[in-house]
Amino acid sequence: MLGGMQQAFAQESENSGALTDTVITHSKDGIFSSVASYTFQVNSTFKNTEAGKVSYIVTTEAGKKVKSDSVKVKIAGHGSGSYDFNIAGLKPGFYKINFMVNVAGENDGYDDTLRKAFGIKPELISSQYGKPADFEAFWHEARLQLDKVKPEYKVTEIPDTAKNDKRRVFEVEMKSIDGMVVRGFLTEPINNNKKKKFAVLLGLPGYQVTLGPMVGKDPDVAIFTLNIRGQGYSRDVINVRREDYIVLNLEDKSKYILRGAIMDCVRAVDFIYSRPELRHDNIIAAGGSLGGFLAIATSSIDKRINFCSAANPILSDIRNLVHEVDWPFIDIRKYINTRPGLTMDKVLDNLDYFDAKNFASDIECPTLVGMGLVDNIAPPNTVYTLYNGIRAPRHLIIFRDLGHEIGRKYVVYEGRWMRDTFALF
Repeated sequence: MLGGMQQAFAQESENSGALTDTVITHSKDGIFSSVASYTFQVNSTFKNTEAGKVSYIVTTEAGKKVKSDSVKVKIAGHGSGSYDFNIAGLKPGFYKINFMVNVAGENDGYDDTLRKAFGIKPELISSQYGKPADFEAFWHEARLQLDKVKPEYKVTEIPDTAKNDKRRVFEVEMKSIDGMVVRGFLTEPINNNKKKKFAVLLGLPGYQVTLGPMVGKDPDVAIFTLNIRGQGYSRDVINVRREDYIVLNLEDKSKYILRGAIMDCVRAVDFIYSRPELRHDNIIAAGGSLGGFLAIATSSIDKRINFCSAANPILSDIRNLVHEVDWPFIDIRKYINTRPGLTMDKVLDNLDYFDAKNFASDIECPTLVGMGLVDNIAPPNTVYTLYNGIRAPRHLIIFRDLGHEIGRKYVVYEGRWMRDTFALF
């Protein structure tokens, strides 16, 4: 018996090893003009030859299968295999691709799936859904209502907050549309030149994100971070659960939460204009996710914004989003079920007035957009639909292997373009 165990251990040692796999995308940003090209590589540290297959499945963003293929493979002991796949014949758009390897060898086999995404001629993407005929009139009316509300600004300096960073920090309180009080924080570089005026970064929040003071290190730029109604430090009246915020008053577009939130952002621009030490011709609206959406919407409605930066903007091409993402439609469907007579069609009719792509064509300032190619909250086809609708100077940065996030390259580009645009040399 002992002799048999020793023989088994010896065999396991002789055949022990591992398989590793990787996918090489033959495009730095995952965008192709016609044929998507990949190489799948497998490396083996096993002693014996391993046999199996490598395959792929291509689906639309909505999960519909459009292409698939496979090849039989043999990986020699301590060897490797490299397999090229060229995917042709796809319409302009974005696609998901899963690469799978299945090897049934002497070593219990090996299965793995690697997930990627790619685009084909995305500059040709457009939505089949237009914006409401009274879209601009709807938002003009919102502006008129906001203008009737006196802002009653309250600015309180917070002592000893960021002296080491050579910034003064102020808490700001103001009234927005519907008389709602919203709050933010203004940080300004300390400067002995009393005539110095600062460019302004208006920082807009992500979904249910609390924004505190943003210090920054640029001596030429003040930063105003805003907490829109129902978020962060602006929850006096509206203080709901995370999942309830996106659906609040969704049955009435004139009372929907995002109408007020966007007007809060416009009121923030009013505040910037009220400050003599701030440059009124050098304002950048910037944010990510919901903040990206707010940056797009505010820059469209308020032409006082001079530069827009939107990373991973959500809620674009909403009618197509219904079949592509879980959120926010899980929460929207629950909300519809609690409101007798409310239907998805009615909700979508209302959301047309809050679709990021519908704001795009009215933006007049330089606009930077960032997106992750495997984003499952702001899918790339919806972000590109928004981007293609922008007629002002624009630039898009794609992160091939990121989801709902952006990399440092975006932040660096944003800073450099902002300084060029505002002539901060």
